[in-house]
Amino acid sequence: MSAVLRYQFQNPELLKLALTHRSAFPQHNERLEFLGDALIGSLIAEALYHRFPAADEGQLTRARAALVNKTSLATIARELDLGPRLRLGEGEMKTGGWRRDSILANALEAMVGAIFLDAGATTCKVEILQWFDSKLEEINPAVMAKDPKTLLQEYLQSRQFPLPIYQTVALSGPPHEQRFTIACEVTGLEPAVQAVGSSRRQAEQEAARLALTALLVRQ
Repeated sequence: MSAVLRYQFQNPELLKLALTHRSAFPQHNERLEFLGDALIGSLIAEALYHRFPAADEGQLTRARAALVNKTSLATIARELDLGPRLRLGEGEMKTGGWRRDSILANALEAMVGAIFLDAGATTCKVEILQWFDSKLEEINPAVMAKDPKTLLQEYLQSRQFPLPIYQTVALSGPPHEQRFTIACEVTGLEPAVQAVGSSRRQAEQEAARLALTALLVRQ
């Protein structure tokens, strides 16, 4: 593991904990995940701030969202070969939990938290920026398209309308394959627009896209 990560843990127990899913043992990686999530967001924000001095707040925010999300983090976790090394419960093992984006992304966040506790902020920063190096090289905040939720909010604000309200109206499927049904309530659109996605964020974005499309058709 350490050869893949290019990092040797002084405290191997932190490494073990970072790789432990809640389905396996009472002592699991969720607290480390909480810490790592905050660290990744902060360090990538700092990297983007210095790398793109001409980018405005909105461009930097969209760039960070493109880099720090479940899909992106899961991709890095696969590059580090974390999946086969995860400690999962029997149920998660049978359903292929070690391949699932959400579990891989959470494990990567936990790994960041573990490295921070093991070696401190400087070493943790070096490791994270190595993992994100190619993605930081490829991204260009100036040409990134705005996501549907942002576009819908800007459309409503420009017309002095209330902001949209997103509500979860249904949750279906087993825990590892949940489907979210989100309603987007917008002034002038009745009934509320609904969309389904594999995550709350995905469903909200699709609901916003549908609402914006409906509003533009009515112009």
